[in-house]
Amino acid sequence: MDEVIADALGKFIKLYNRDFNVPLDLKIDAGNEIYHHVPQDVNQKWFEYINEPGFFRDLEVIADSQRVIKALQEKYDVYIVSAAMEFRNSLIDKYDWMAEHFPFIDWQHIMFCGNKIVNVDIIIDDRAKNFVNFTGRPLLFTSPHNLLLTEYERVNTWEEVAGLLL
Repeated sequence: MDEVIADALGKFIKLYNRDFNVPLDLKIDAGNEIYHHVPQDVNQKWFEYINEPGFFRDLEVIADSQRVIKALQEKYDVYIVSAAMEFRNSLIDKYDWMAEHFPFIDWQHIMFCGNKIVNVDIIIDDRAKNFVNFTGRPLLFTSPHNLLLTEYERVNTWEEVAGLLL
């Protein structure tokens, strides 16, 4: 979900700028995680924010994801898989967020897990670690932390996903 259909980085930037009044530019140092872009003495703020109840509830939807995923359902059996177990408070937030923004995805097609060990034909993710031992077609969804990776087929937008899969 995060950084593929839900904009968690945008929320972090908004909260960080609110609390520290310092512009945060994710264009610098492509390939680093968000906490590499903030001063060392506050780089744990990301983990504080993401562990707060409600952090995941009001994330912005990634552009065109709703329309394209709805179209993908016409051709594929679509599942949303999220490593929600990593952040205890995210489970209810993510479930409610999905119900609000993707009501056309049945709850039986939403999987909250620890590791994304799935046996599917195609996986779209921003984290290359989820492609390890994956035998299907991995599509790396662009996010600042993965800009330096070149070994995977990359998609920058949901329009590109539509062009490849529809």
